[in-house]
Amino acid sequence: MDRFSLEGHVKGVSTGTTILAVKFAGGVIIGSDSRASMGGSYVSSKVINKLVQVHDRIYCCMSGSLADAQAITRAAKFQLAFHSIQMEEPPLVKAAASIMQELCYKHKEELSAGFITAGWDRKRGAQVYSVSMGGMLVSQPFTIGGSGSTYIYGYVDAKYKPGMTRDECQTFATNALTLAMGRDNVSGGVAHLAVISEKGVEHIVIPGDKLPKFNDK
Repeated sequence: MDRFSLEGHVKGVSTGTTILAVKFAGGVIIGSDSRASMGGSYVSSKVINKLVQVHDRIYCCMSGSLADAQAITRAAKFQLAFHSIQMEEPPLVKAAASIMQELCYKHKEELSAGFITAGWDRKRGAQVYSVSMGGMLVSQPFTIGGSGSTYIYGYVDAKYKPGMTRDECQTFATNALTLAMGRDNVSGGVAHLAVISEKGVEHIVIPGDKLPKFNDK
C-alpha cells in the first residue's frame, strides 16, 4: 500500500479527502468522505472511516498520508489516556489538539499529515481546532480541509452563520461534503458524520445514493 515519490523515497498512502467540522449551540459536528487514494489519482479504498475517536468526546479527522496520520492519532490516543488517568478527569479538547500539534511539529520533516480536532468538554463546551501539516494550531467556529475543500470555500463562506442549530449544522456539513465529493475526483464514497455534545456521540453514515442532489444530471 506504499507508493514511491519522484525522489525514490517510500511514502504512505495519501488520502485525497474532504474533512470538516462546525460548531452548533451545545455541540459540534465533524465529518469526512470515505475515499483514500494513492498518488492523488488511484483510489485505493472507497470505505475508509477518517473520523478517529481519540477520547470519549474528542474526535479528529485526517488528511495527507494515511500511514502518517494513523501513527499520530495512535500516539495522541495513548497520551490522552495517560493524561486522563493522571488528572482523574476527561482531557480538554484543546489538550488533544495541542498534543497533535506537538506531534505534527516535532515530526514535520518526516511525516505528512494534517488534522481537524473537535469535541466537547465541561470547561469550554464545543470546540473546533485545525492542526496543519507544519504544526500550526488554530481555533475556529468551523473549518474545512483536504483536497476537496478547495471546491467549497465559496459555499461554506456563504452559508455559515454563527449560532446555527444542530439540524442546520448537519445540513451545512452534509451539503458541503456532497459538493466536494461531486467535484474532487479523489473525494467520494459515503459521508461520515459524528455529532458530539454533552449527551455523548452520535454517528451518522449517509450512503452515496442518499446524499443531496445538486445540478441533477
